[in-house]
This record gives sequence, structure tokens and C-alpha cells, in this order.
Amino acid sequence: MAATQKPLIKFSCKAKDGEQKPETTTKNGETPLGKFDRRNLLVGLGGLYGAASLAANPLAFAAPATPDFKDCVNATEPNGTSINCCPPAASNITAYVPSAACVSRTRMSAQTFTTDSNYYRKYMKAIEKMKKLKSTDPRNFTEQANVHCAYCDGGYTQQGNPNLLYEIHGSWLFFPWHRWYLYFFEKICANLLDDDSFALPFWNWDDPTGMKIPNIFVNDPDKSPLYDSNRNPDHLPPTVINLDWSYGDPTVDDKQQIKSNLSLMYTQMITQSKTQTDFFGKAYRSGDDIVTLDGAGSIELSPHNVVHSWTGTMTDPNNPIDMGALYSAGRDPIFYAHHANVDRMWNIWLNQLGGTNFTDSDWLNSTFIFYNEEAKPVSVRVGDCLDNTKLGYTYEDVPIAWLDAKPTARAKARTLPSARDPAQVFPTTLEKAINVLVKRPKKSGSGSAEEILVIEGIEYDKDDVNASRPEYTEYLGNFSNVPHGHGMKVKTNRRFRITEVLKDLGVNNYESVLVTLVPKSGPLKINGVKIEFDSS
Repeated sequence: MAATQKPLIKFSCKAKDGEQKPETTTKNGETPLGKFDRRNLLVGLGGLYGAASLAANPLAFAAPATPDFKDCVNATEPNGTSINCCPPAASNITAYVPSAACVSRTRMSAQTFTTDSNYYRKYMKAIEKMKKLKSTDPRNFTEQANVHCAYCDGGYTQQGNPNLLYEIHGSWLFFPWHRWYLYFFEKICANLLDDDSFALPFWNWDDPTGMKIPNIFVNDPDKSPLYDSNRNPDHLPPTVINLDWSYGDPTVDDKQQIKSNLSLMYTQMITQSKTQTDFFGKAYRSGDDIVTLDGAGSIELSPHNVVHSWTGTMTDPNNPIDMGALYSAGRDPIFYAHHANVDRMWNIWLNQLGGTNFTDSDWLNSTFIFYNEEAKPVSVRVGDCLDNTKLGYTYEDVPIAWLDAKPTARAKARTLPSARDPAQVFPTTLEKAINVLVKRPKKSGSGSAEEILVIEGIEYDKDDVNASRPEYTEYLGNFSNVPHGHGMKVKTNRRFRITEVLKDLGVNNYESVLVTLVPKSGPLKINGVKIEFDSS
């Protein structure tokens, strides 16, 4: 019997509407970070400004990365084409703090709904109404899609750093930004339907029952506003999703694919998500260059990126459409169901797997601006979205089969074959599978730090050797990227936790490890491979 998600603990509903208490209070009513109450902040176009003097303001010396909202510029498609996805000009921006209301919305699995259900008709009506709003209305469906474009493809620069682009992917902002984005999208749908109980569905691609595009998104192509023609025609139902997919991957039978998907989920959610940085991604502060940050968390890389690429089209290899590229992903209604499930992974990691949120003030005080259901601009803070129940929604309790899908070793440890030292191989362009023998570092003292395999300096612009699959222990993961704009060549690192893997393989006493790198949609350049201890 597969495990299911534990019910979330619901908070008291006695607080007055609009009232918000700090997460935890200490003496003098301060939060653990020494911040004053958020209601004492004034909000301007450039970000947050303290009501107190600069010297006394605890935020004055903080450095959250903040977009320069008053200076939105054209974003860039992956093929270099300029695109205007800036929202309408905002004025009179107010600080938004969710009221402490009871949970009133339950997001259900998209597979729960049939194409003749009342919910399907209601959801179609909401999206249809969105699409019929005036183009100048920020709640218009296209304008909502443009919000994602502006925040992820160079529509904003960093406040105080005009030469640096602002980006909500590839760092610790990924989960909270998308949570707020879906929150307001859902509230707009509810407002247009005059139904406060309306909730978005989630596409539970992590469970065997949800590993196909849900029928409500592919029904009635000629009439349904939930249908999008810019999806990969080879991946429509009854095709089972491949959560390890890369362009041109061979197909396997459905039973094998489901097993592989479950193992990948176990690896990404458990083996490779031991710390906050593993799961959420690296810190992103003012002055950081997202191009060189290499900061994406485990879930963002896969399955998030893979679901995007698998769903979208590649009519033009240099210009993937809708779900296949970040600038256009919000144009497909399935985007919001996909990200609802990504958001659900955050809940599972916290409530099932014992994860914890960051307490870093730069994360908690990172701010974004959205238009609410009344078409009014509001400023929101990461620290106010950490508990989804305080945002008024929860998720249907469904089985989590991947909790019991730990990968298995294919064979007992054997003598390592001959292979070259990484220094003799890299840098190189990876056009075929490469084996290198990587020496393990010596531990100093009695520390228990985990070993990390680091693939250094991955450079890519965009074959297939099947060395291993997610259901086998020695498979560590992949590097999957959803095309961005920015007109840049990306250089990044990829890190894998290997302590548990080495133990499971029975090779914990070996001095070196054989590492196989396999191009799946290359070529791409690799500058080095090494093993180091987790410094965190």
C-alpha cells in the first residue's frame, strides 16, 4: 500500500480579517530576525522602504534581490527575438498580507475530474472569462502569462544593480514566487466565477494515476479554453510522461516508464534533497548574477524542467513554444496545474519528509509585485507565503507511491575498469559517453560530512547513450534546462549527493569512483569533475 500525504495541521480561524501575526514572537514583539512588524512598512515602486530612520531600520543593511518594478524592459525569447511582456504600469502599490482565514479551497488532482463534470465546466468558464477581459486589464489571461515572462526572461533588472537581470528561476526564489503567482491566478478565477471556494487542479505527474496529460486539458480542441495546440503531439494521452525525458529519448513500455518515474521522484525528493539549499536552491541576493549562480534546487531541475520540455512543442528547434520555453509557458492553462503540483512538492517535503524553510532574512524579505483579483497592484513578501493554509488552500490527500520507490543496485560491486583521470579529459565537449575515475577526498577528523559529486562548468547551447536509468542506484540524475531568453550562453555546475549511493552500492571503502557522463541532447561542454565534502 502506497503511503499518503499526512493531513496538514490547520491554524486557528479566530483572527480578524486582515490580521497577521509574526511567525514567532520574542521579547518586545520582535520576530526571531529582529524585524519590526511588516504592517509598519511603506511600499514604493522600487521595493520596501522602512517607516523608521535608515540607521534604525533592520532592513537597511539586508540584501534581498529585488526587481526594479518601475523599469520593466522588453524580455528576450530563446531565439533572441525581443518581446514585450511588461505588465501595465503600477501605481499606489499596497502591501498585501493574507488574512488568517480558515482553509476554504482544496486543490484536487486533475485526474479526479471528468470532461462532463461541473468542475470542468466551471474551470473552462473561468479561463474563458479571463481570455475575454480587455487587454489592458492585468487579469487578462495573456497579461497573466506575461507576468511569468517578465520575471523570468529579462523583463526586470535588479534594483540598485541596473546591469544585472532579475530572475525568479535558478535560486531559492523559485518555490515562493510561483506560490504567490498561482495564489493570485486562483483568486482571479474565483472572483470571475463569484465562487470563493474555487481552487486550481494539480497535475499529479508524480503518481501512476497522473502520469499522462489530464483529459480536461485535451478535451474538445475546437472549443475548450483549456486546450493548447502548442503541445508535443507525440505526448498526448495515452502516452505516459517520462520524468527523465530529453529531446529524442527512446520510449519504453508504460510499466517500465512508471517505475522509472517513481524512482526519479524518490531520488529528487529524498536522496538529493537533504538540505534546504538542495531542495529550494541557492541564495540569491542583491548583486548576484543569476547567469553564474548555478543555484537551481533539485525539484526545479527535475521533474519541473522536464515536465515543461516534455509537454511543449519544438516546431522550430531554436524556438520552443508555450510550455517548452519559460517566456511562453504561462500561455498554456496546463502550466498552472503543473506548478500546483510543484507547489505540492514543497508541502510534502515539509510535512512528510521533515524539511524546513529557510530562516534567512534575505529570503523572507524578498518581495514581488502582482495584480490581485480586483486588478490592484500589491506587494508580497516570501515570509508571508510559507504556510499554504494561511493562504486559504490545501491539497487533496492522494497516494505518494514514490516514497517506496528507492532505486536498487543492479549488481554487486566489482573491480573498477580502467578509466582516465578527470585532469586528462577535461575540459571537453561531451558528444558521447565518457568514463572518468574520480578520486575521493580524505576525511579530516571524525566529521560526517556527505560527499558531493560536482560536474563543473557545464556550458550548453543543445545522441543518446543509455548508460543507466532512474530505477538503478548508480543513476544520480540529469541536467535539464528549459530555454530562457536573456541572449546568453549559460555556464553552471551540477551537484549530486553520493554518500548514500556509495553505501547502497557496497563501495564505501573504495578510493575512487567511476563516473559516467552521458549526453542526452548535446553536445555540451564539461570543464571538470570532482568529489568534495558538503561544506554546509
